[in-house]
Amino acid sequence: MHDLLRRYGGGLTGAFVLLTGFWLVVLVILPNLYLFENSFRPYLPLADVGGPKDFYSLDNYKKVFNGTSEETLFGLTFTLPVHIKSFLLTVSYSAFVTLISFVVAYPIAFYLAKIVHPRTLPLLFLLLFVPLWVSEVLRAFAWSIILALKGPLNFILLGTGIIEEPVRWIAGYRSIVIGLVYTYVLFMLFPVYNAIQSLDTNQIEAAEDMGSPWWRTHWRIILPHAKPGIASGSVMVFMLSAGSLLVPTLLGSTTSNWFTQVIQEWMFGSQDWNTGSAYAFILLVMCTIFVSLVMRVFRVKLSDIAK
Repeated sequence: MHDLLRRYGGGLTGAFVLLTGFWLVVLVILPNLYLFENSFRPYLPLADVGGPKDFYSLDNYKKVFNGTSEETLFGLTFTLPVHIKSFLLTVSYSAFVTLISFVVAYPIAFYLAKIVHPRTLPLLFLLLFVPLWVSEVLRAFAWSIILALKGPLNFILLGTGIIEEPVRWIAGYRSIVIGLVYTYVLFMLFPVYNAIQSLDTNQIEAAEDMGSPWWRTHWRIILPHAKPGIASGSVMVFMLSAGSLLVPTLLGSTTSNWFTQVIQEWMFGSQDWNTGSAYAFILLVMCTIFVSLVMRVFRVKLSDIAK
């Protein structure tokens, strides 16, 4: 706050604070509080709202346990609620998307931060930003064309002899994973790049002079230093992937069901915003718990993410 006051003065700093507070309260906190309150109320006709049937309960949250399906894992067959299965798959594939995004983003971030010439850097950043100029809807539609059974990807793979018959990319969750990685990989790239850029290059050169192989230099020097950027990027990619609706809708198949699609069906298909609100808060709370557990396992603190 003192830095803002010194740089912009009292008037402009006050305007920043008021606009930020307005955005948080009116556009974030109040709508979420409204949805949270409605998640405990039953879905009723307008005439019964506020009447004796309109009372608080956990019935909307209990609906997540309705309906079961048989699943087989390691030779064991068990029953699992349909929506619980959808949630677990959403979290699992979101974590997988986060991992793939890191594998893709880390070498690019290291190259941009420590290898590329500074004069070339603006051009490379421009090339990375170009896809963001296109609507996410158009990008998802483009991937649906690329991944089609007779699309360009299968045509190239068949022509080069890598595969002998077309692959159904839009099947299960594979197309969703591809679309999410493409959409959110930059949210992993830039935090990791910022973290690696702040590392003194002399430390890398000293490790190389002492005979350290490249993999040990990355494991013992660069990765520990980049931990705040990796943590920040991982949280963003995971939460954005778990909460994504457009990509799973456009790139999903008949055998995939993202949890946000379940929420959309409750809200817009069944017009039951109360149950949809309950499901939305289940997703928010459980994803927050999952991220917190992972942060504890990898010994990452909120202060590391905020750096």
